[in-house]
Amino acid sequence: MENEIQNESKYYMLPASIIIAGIIVAISVIYRDRNPSLQNSMEQASISEEAVLPSNGAVLPVRWGNLGAKLVSTGVVDADKFKAIYESRGAFTDEYKTLLLGQSDAKLKITKDNAGYLLNLFWALGLTNKNPILESGEMMNPAYGGAGNFASTGGWTIAKGSPMDHYSKHKLFNLTVEQQALVDEVSRGIYRPCCGNSTHFPDCNHGMAMLGLLELMASQGVGEQDMWKTALAVNSYWFPDTYLTIATYMKNRGIDWKDVNPQEILGANYSSGQGYAKIASQVTTPSNSQSGGGCGVDTGTSASAPDPEQQSGCGI
Repeated sequence: MENEIQNESKYYMLPASIIIAGIIVAISVIYRDRNPSLQNSMEQASISEEAVLPSNGAVLPVRWGNLGAKLVSTGVVDADKFKAIYESRGAFTDEYKTLLLGQSDAKLKITKDNAGYLLNLFWALGLTNKNPILESGEMMNPAYGGAGNFASTGGWTIAKGSPMDHYSKHKLFNLTVEQQALVDEVSRGIYRPCCGNSTHFPDCNHGMAMLGLLELMASQGVGEQDMWKTALAVNSYWFPDTYLTIATYMKNRGIDWKDVNPQEILGANYSSGQGYAKIASQVTTPSNSQSGGGCGVDTGTSASAPDPEQQSGCGI
């Protein structure tokens, strides 16, 4: 008898649950239909995210070649330390191994998954490649007590020896006078939202990594406009929340992300810490992605969510 009652209760519970679910769905549809602004904001957020952060990644106009192996040979990257970071999380992929130790002749592609790994490689490149920007730029201002006191130098914990043993020490490729002038010019116009400095003052990992990428692009003949475009795409993967918010701000002004001026968006008014704060204060619908901002070695979780124990400040 008791079993019969239990069986009967199950039959009654099933249609009841379906009815309740139907009511919830109906209420949601009615609420959405009566609030088109909510529906539009949801659709715009989805469109903006794909436009800013393509799910299939963004192809960069450069080839990495065997630069990873060169970084290892100079000692700026201790391969064992570097691999250990990713192997401990089961994330040292064949792609990562090739970029670090092998030969990669295809153009680089940045994705949500490998953005942090490329950040580290570009960081090492910017730190060690010999360049006047490091030797006579803001990093060497005596007021800061030496170039070794920044997150971009002291925070590089996977070198053989001291990071300063490798600071602007190795000439991994040659830049012509014109190419160096282009790097100098563009680096002064690219900011990052973790601080208020341009790439010409690469005091944190994002700045040093962007400097390395600019040098690499210049060495392979990439023109100025493609540099701006590429830098914006890369910054977007490194700081997803920031650029999704900026995209929303631009959308509210009637400008689609594909139509923005990369040089303008990368400037201090949008991409510096102070500039972005002003933009964010005018956007009422925040995005759901996490914000990048850690300035330590990316530990394989993602570019937008570094291990808190590995983070260091973006300034002195």
